[in-house]
Amino acid sequence: MILRFFRPGIGAALLGARVLFAVVLSPVALAQEAHQPAPTAQSAEESAFLAENDAAMTKMMNDMAAKPSGDIDRDFVAMMTPHHQGAIDMAVIELRYGKNERLRRIAQEIIVEQRQEIDAMKLAIGEPVTDTTPAQTQQPGATPGAAATIHDHMHMHHDMMKQETK
Repeated sequence: MILRFFRPGIGAALLGARVLFAVVLSPVALAQEAHQPAPTAQSAEESAFLAENDAAMTKMMNDMAAKPSGDIDRDFVAMMTPHHQGAIDMAVIELRYGKNERLRRIAQEIIVEQRQEIDAMKLAIGEPVTDTTPAQTQQPGATPGAAATIHDHMHMHHDMMKQETK
C-alpha cells in the first residue's frame, strides 16, 4: 500500500504532478533530441535571448516550489504567482529580442493578462496588488513603442483593480 505513506494535501499533489510531468515529457524530450539538427553558431543576440530565457525559467521553477502553509488557497496563489510571473518574464524577453510583430503583440497581451490574473488571485486572498511599473522591454537605444503600450495597459488595469477593492 504505497498510498498510505502519502498524506493527502498539496505536497502529495505536487509530487504527483511532478511525476506525471516527468513521465509525459521524458519520451518527448528523447524524441526531440534524436531529431534535432546539428547545432549552428549562435549570434550574440540569440545567446543573450537564450541565457535570459533560461534564467527566467529557472527562477520560475525555483519560486514555484513554495513551502505549504496549511492554507490551500494561499498555497495555490504562492505557486501560481511565480508561474504567471515566469510567463511575464518570458514575454518581456520576446519583446526585447523578437522580430515577429504578431508574436510581439501576443507577448504584450501575455504581460497584461498574466499581471491581471496575479492581481486577481492576490485580491481573492486579501493581499495587496503589486505596483505595475512596466518592465524594461527594449534593448538600450531602441524605440519605445511596445513598452509604452504595455505601460498604458498596466496603468489602466491598476486603476481598475484599485476601484474594485474600494
